[in-house]
Amino acid sequence: MLVKGVIGSDGAAATFLTGDSSAQASPSPTGPSPEQLARIARAKKVRALDAALKKYAATVPEFSVAVLDAKTGETYAYRGDEKFETASVVKVQVLACLLLNAQDAGRAVTSSEDSRAKLMIRNSDNNATTSLFNQLGKAAGIQRCDKRLGLAQTTVAGSWGLTRTTVKDQVKLLSQLAAEDSPLSAKSRAYAHTLMSTVAEDQDWGVPAAAKAGEEATVKNGWLSRSTENGLWIINSVGRITGDDVDVSIAVLSHGHKTMPAGITVVQKAATMTRTYLKY
Repeated sequence: MLVKGVIGSDGAAATFLTGDSSAQASPSPTGPSPEQLARIARAKKVRALDAALKKYAATVPEFSVAVLDAKTGETYAYRGDEKFETASVVKVQVLACLLLNAQDAGRAVTSSEDSRAKLMIRNSDNNATTSLFNQLGKAAGIQRCDKRLGLAQTTVAGSWGLTRTTVKDQVKLLSQLAAEDSPLSAKSRAYAHTLMSTVAEDQDWGVPAAAKAGEEATVKNGWLSRSTENGLWIINSVGRITGDDVDVSIAVLSHGHKTMPAGITVVQKAATMTRTYLKY
């Protein structure tokens, strides 16, 4: 390519290029797209949380934790495929199944079902749970509902508190209690939200520890001194946190605790760590 000089009409020197007319200047380099930057930032947060949870897990009994962010559709899970016994968090599955069965019959829950469901979720009443569990077809009936809700890693037990599940399945279930495309109707989802946002004061622990002032938390906890583990405690918590800029479902499953308060401390620490590092 040659550079030639000429005199312009105003007498000033000018230049122009000759040669291959198809030649063009190289485009300016561009940086990562906003989507790429978001993925990079997310990966950095995940690595930091993985490391922090691994360090914490080395000092306490076994636990798993998962977070599903409804705003991004992303799920984070630490030991997400490990199975734990549910204890009373299975009562959320029983509630969802009750609502699905009522929908199938084209009716609202009866006054008797409503009374038992409120006792089951708000007070974690075992007799009310057993009554609904039996009414819904026991383990086989709940398992059918779980399949409709997409819970592929959950096995319902005849003794409902010994149902085995994963944190991934639990946040999936929580999302089905909120998502518009859920098998559960808007009315059913609102009913479940009302019950899980009004649990007894002494059961308002676990997932709500990760909520900030002004945000709302729903929760269902499970606790059981397990005879097969020499009386050590199963401590679980599942729930959802919502606010102006947040909509996340969180599940923490754990076992092997010497006391119930010690287990609650671990569950709440795991839940709050996800917020510290993922910054939702």
